[in-house]
Amino acid sequence: MATSNFIDYVKVFIRSGNGGPGSKHLFRSKNTPKGGPDGGDGGRGGHIILRGNAQLWTLLHLRYTKHLFAEHGQSGGESLCTGRSGKDLYIDVPLGTIVRDAETGEKLAEVTFDNEEVIIYKGGRGGQGNNHFKSATRQTPRFAQPGETGVEGWVIMELKILADVGLVGFPNAGKSTLLSVVSAAKPEIADYPFTTLVPNLGIVSVDSSRTFVLADIPGIIEGAAEGRGLGLRFLRHIERNSLLLFMISAEEDVKTQYKILLGELKKYNPELLDKRRILAITKCDIIDEARQREIKKSLPKKVPHIFISAVAQRGLKELKEIIWSELTAE
Repeated sequence: MATSNFIDYVKVFIRSGNGGPGSKHLFRSKNTPKGGPDGGDGGRGGHIILRGNAQLWTLLHLRYTKHLFAEHGQSGGESLCTGRSGKDLYIDVPLGTIVRDAETGEKLAEVTFDNEEVIIYKGGRGGQGNNHFKSATRQTPRFAQPGETGVEGWVIMELKILADVGLVGFPNAGKSTLLSVVSAAKPEIADYPFTTLVPNLGIVSVDSSRTFVLADIPGIIEGAAEGRGLGLRFLRHIERNSLLLFMISAEEDVKTQYKILLGELKKYNPELLDKRRILAITKCDIIDEARQREIKKSLPKKVPHIFISAVAQRGLKELKEIIWSELTAE
């Protein structure tokens, strides 16, 4: 996934179709010069429909499309013919996309399954033809109902990546390195902060029959929940993960950094603390056993932990087993 091609937030103007007006037609023929009303109903306006597409990973295809309109319904015809309904407009989006009203913030739709369809805005109803308005005292009504106007407005489309496990940690904690080693994903890796600028996904195989999806989220810094660094922009992706894998370098004060990470998640969304979590102390190849024992004393008691080194290929098999165990736990 190219860095410049990952778009997880777009704002577009959408409008459903207007309903077609009913017909005012009066029946006329050679033998019936003054027939009664036979105007048909107008067609329904097209809906705006959000459709999940498992082949899409980004909202890039909507980045430069600022206006999306469904088709209007056609007018009713003579001989009680109903006008053609306007064509619905389908907007294909990646799984995990949420649509909100740009002004109120109200959630309008959400798709999480392939080919799932959700109507964002319904098309206007077609107007009734004059045939509906005839009566014993009004046998030739020369009026019909206009079509209902469609709905329009600015909406925000926001993608929250769907993955089983989300990697949570500070920049340079080794998240991208781990993803590149345990999966076929090829994230950008370098020895400086914020190498990862977009989320990366990888499929990890525990064995031939067990796999899970791992998401590398751009590094969080202290103050991310208030908008500092890149963390705020990508914290929302963590909301979709079933399990959070905290990664902290053995070079750092593990206890302090773990508390900071928990604090940022709590400030952004307290519900994130209800998710299962695992703590992985990375770069364990650069510390000795005495240092490992010292770090263990400060680790949280109820959170599974493991010392790993993606570079030295240490602890990775055990990590995958722990992740699988947590994912399948009741």
